[in-house]
Amino acid sequence: MSPVLILHIGAGALGMLTGAAAVSVRKGQPLHRAFGTVFSCAILIMSALGAYLAFLQPQGATMAVGAFTFYLVATAWATVRRKERGVGPFEYGAFLVALGATATLLILGMQAAGTPKGHSGGAPLAAYFIFASFGAFAAALDLKVILRGGVSGTQRLARHLWRMCFALFFTSAFFFLGQQKVMPLYMHGSPLLFVPALAPLVVMIVWLFRVRFRFRRDAVAA
Repeated sequence: MSPVLILHIGAGALGMLTGAAAVSVRKGQPLHRAFGTVFSCAILIMSALGAYLAFLQPQGATMAVGAFTFYLVATAWATVRRKERGVGPFEYGAFLVALGATATLLILGMQAAGTPKGHSGGAPLAAYFIFASFGAFAAALDLKVILRGGVSGTQRLARHLWRMCFALFFTSAFFFLGQQKVMPLYMHGSPLLFVPALAPLVVMIVWLFRVRFRFRRDAVAA
């Protein structure tokens, strides 16, 4: 394997481990921040290299998903690092990236739909439109933030949380469901692989509920 591919795989593995650790510890504490920082750096490296490797193939859909994963982590990190109620070039640029990834996946999906087998580049037809819907959803929320002049409070934490969890979900699903060829033969096609693949979404729902419940409880107490 090439050094770039080795680094891509290593960063993805580190991202899954530190991502699981970040969602398992108390939020806002030094340990959570440390795990979250390592996770962010690892997934940024993994997704950037994944998009680069897909560009060399070329695999347009994989390249677009890699760029979108990079975008999710970058915007999630910026949401809690930047001041509340602030909109600048970063937010406008991120919005354009989400739109670009969405448009790319839609175009590739329509091209795949026109092929005899209904898929292109090894990706099933539904995958193009599923990821495109994620991109459109994220772009719509970006536009909402821009029009409102920023985000704060519960919305700020929720934005950070769901984007980080979705990036972890993409990474986990790609490995456990899309890379079964590197696993022992007895694990191929096992329904148990859906557990680690979908776990980030379950954790995301739980934490989104807790964040909203906590802020609502604090507002009532005040």
